[in-house]
Amino acid sequence: MNNNYEIEKVKSSVFEDYKKVNEYGQEYWSARDFFKILEYTDWRKFINVINKAKESCNNSGQKDLDHFVRMDKMVQIGSGAERNIGDLHLSRYACYLIVQNADPSKKVVAIGQTYFAVQTRKQEIQELKEYLELKTEDDKRLFLREELKKHNLQLASVAKDAGVIEPYDYAIFQDHGYRGLYGGLGAKDIHKKKLLKKSQQILDHMGSTELAANLFRATQTEEKLKRENIKGKHKANKAHFDVGVKVRKTIKEIGGTMPEDLPSVDSIKKIEQKKKKTLNAPK
Repeated sequence: MNNNYEIEKVKSSVFEDYKKVNEYGQEYWSARDFFKILEYTDWRKFINVINKAKESCNNSGQKDLDHFVRMDKMVQIGSGAERNIGDLHLSRYACYLIVQNADPSKKVVAIGQTYFAVQTRKQEIQELKEYLELKTEDDKRLFLREELKKHNLQLASVAKDAGVIEPYDYAIFQDHGYRGLYGGLGAKDIHKKKLLKKSQQILDHMGSTELAANLFRATQTEEKLKRENIKGKHKANKAHFDVGVKVRKTIKEIGGTMPEDLPSVDSIKKIEQKKKKTLNAPK
């Protein structure tokens, strides 16, 4: 039985079958289901895997609450009584991080890692087509910001494999990427240059052009770390810086505006709130 066949078999019989869709059209997986899919028998051990995945999520600058959503799950315990055993609704990103942190000796885990990598690539191709069809700046910003969230998660996972493990080290790693792309400016310098408050996230106040440059930086760094099998946090930092420099050079060669000179814009959270109100408005 070849590997492609096994992936398709698992996809149709497990990962896809257990996928659910909420009232907003967003896909998710139940942690209780995922526990079974990955062939764990001890829920406490699986919780340890989830906690590692959450840590990877937070290290990437994302909020784990956005990808690991706590839910109630009631089960019968006899005589009509019920007990809440708890559950989590997992995004595709959460599932990706879980299989990256799960027991690699399990065959289903290895297949799951390949499955989510393949599905992510398919989704990227489809989303590129969708992006080209977007008309407004707001829609482009929303799309690119979501893409950057996803790829920052993947970059964090790859950086961890390279040796960037502690949150402090990851912050330094990210700063090297910014310094390469922004002509030596780190995150604090960019905040100052863009007149942003300390509580405001840089990425939330970028226009589509600046987001696209940072997305390219993130994806190319991820590929470089994997392709060259870079190990050690100092080498990973240098790789991130070098990619940032190359992206900056490309912008300069095509006559684009340097990212630090692009104006900051209103928080993307305002656009998200506006979109949510539109979706929830009575029809």
